[in-house]
Amino acid sequence: MTVAYEDVPFSELLHHPAATTRRLDAVRALRLRRRDAGDLALMRIDQMERDATVVDFTSRLLAGLVRTENVTALRQALPEALPWVTFLPEADIDALIAELVDTARGAVALDNLAPIALLLGQWKHSAEIYADPALYAVLTREPEGDPGSVPRPEEPE
Repeated sequence: MTVAYEDVPFSELLHHPAATTRRLDAVRALRLRRRDAGDLALMRIDQMERDATVVDFTSRLLAGLVRTENVTALRQALPEALPWVTFLPEADIDALIAELVDTARGAVALDNLAPIALLLGQWKHSAEIYADPALYAVLTREPEGDPGSVPRPEEPE
């Protein structure tokens, strides 16, 4: 296999299913482009299971490093994997590591990697704020004046 995935129009799968799925012999997955909706991915189940095995191993390795107090090694390797952590304060890096380990373990147990992607996206946005002094100043300054009263929430029926 030379490339991770190949772009294919969704209609090609509909019109030529056998020929389209044979392309999986040369690539890990097919990205099925759709006009009016989000793209889809098509991959062999054995590839999906291999990917899940790697993610499971990685999350267990991270958890093991943290449990055996090898957080220093993890902290040193983190900027290689996530270069934007350079902009996070030291305390936030510790919080990121703890949340990442817990989230990865939970996500693998559920066979759902979306929580890991969400967590990494949120921390990346935090790093973007710290990296921009003007934005950081705007977001951390005290509000001026009284913002007014807050209406009481309606009780659910």
